[in-house]
Amino acid sequence: MSGNAEDLLSEINGLADEEDNVSVKDVVEAIGSRGFGPIIFVIALLGASPLGGIPGVPTLFAVLLILIAAQILLGRQSFWIPDKIGDRAVEDEKVTRSVDKARPVAQWMDRYFGHRLEALTGQPAQIAAACVVVGLCLMIPPLEVVPFAALIPFAAIALLGLAITVRDGVLMVVAFAASAGALYAAVNFLTG
Repeated sequence: MSGNAEDLLSEINGLADEEDNVSVKDVVEAIGSRGFGPIIFVIALLGASPLGGIPGVPTLFAVLLILIAAQILLGRQSFWIPDKIGDRAVEDEKVTRSVDKARPVAQWMDRYFGHRLEALTGQPAQIAAACVVVGLCLMIPPLEVVPFAALIPFAAIALLGLAITVRDGVLMVVAFAASAGALYAAVNFLTG
């Protein structure tokens, strides 16, 4: 039986099976009912996948993640994305390839994470995570000039999203540490 992360990837793959192009709005509608954590996780995971190597896609994902984080900070309970971003789409084959590459990682995550120290995944932690997501996303557009350099912040953001999704406080602490490391690495990369 698949768990949280693999279920999310299966839903995304199902969209690719149904459509020639998968839009951002399709993804948000498919998994948005589960809350902000899963959508942060999936978008960041896709940004860290081969899709992140397509020029413009990392910045698009960063903008979308900032919009989601801002909605967490504003206390919204459901998603809103502008049509200009929501209508952006990727070919179904690219989505399927990215999901296939991410599936072993999702299976591993489902096996080892979930429901530890849940108090550390509550509203205050989610607000702090939203602030960190914004900070990391601001690093992504300049990192995009080097293929796959945005992988570092996307990986940290994916950990934050996963920690919120599976309500794992231990993972949340690890995600905050990884985020600090990713921010440090991005700043050094950009200034060095």
